[in-house]
Amino acid sequence: MSGHNKFSKIKHLKAKNDAQKSKVYGKYVRLITVEAKKANGNLSSPGLAAAIEKARKENMPNDTIDRAVKKATTDTGAAMETIVYEAYGPGGIAILIEALTDNRNKAAQEVKAILARHDLALAAPGSASWAFTKEGPEWKPTMTMPLEDADIEKLTSLVEELEENDEVQAVFTNAE
Repeated sequence: MSGHNKFSKIKHLKAKNDAQKSKVYGKYVRLITVEAKKANGNLSSPGLAAAIEKARKENMPNDTIDRAVKKATTDTGAAMETIVYEAYGPGGIAILIEALTDNRNKAAQEVKAILARHDLALAAPGSASWAFTKEGPEWKPTMTMPLEDADIEKLTSLVEELEENDEVQAVFTNAE
């Protein structure tokens, strides 16, 4: 049986793990870049320190973190910006999608495409954010809504697909 040896199993497993790490590291590089630009590279800035701490919890190498900070302080390219998209999900729950991007149009189209695959659409600005309050970097729901089992499964698959997107940093819902 060709192709069924220990090396090929390890090779495929390593490729899968590396792809997952790359996706997570890419999100943290974006976050660190934005925070480093805000702080002008000051590592003791609270926002940058928190972003670096989150990256270290994911075992991100120090040289990758240093490159992201250096890139932010020397780069004059496109500015990264945080955008919050709003939608209503299964069972009528409010969803806030926080994206970090250098291209607003691309991020909006990717989020719209993911929502469309789940038979949902973007809501008007302010139509879902009323159900949340901003506490630091997090959005906390002011009221929660119960969901049925079928709606919970739909919401879980939607959130997973949104979080897999490189542009999306976080997804907040008011589901119980």
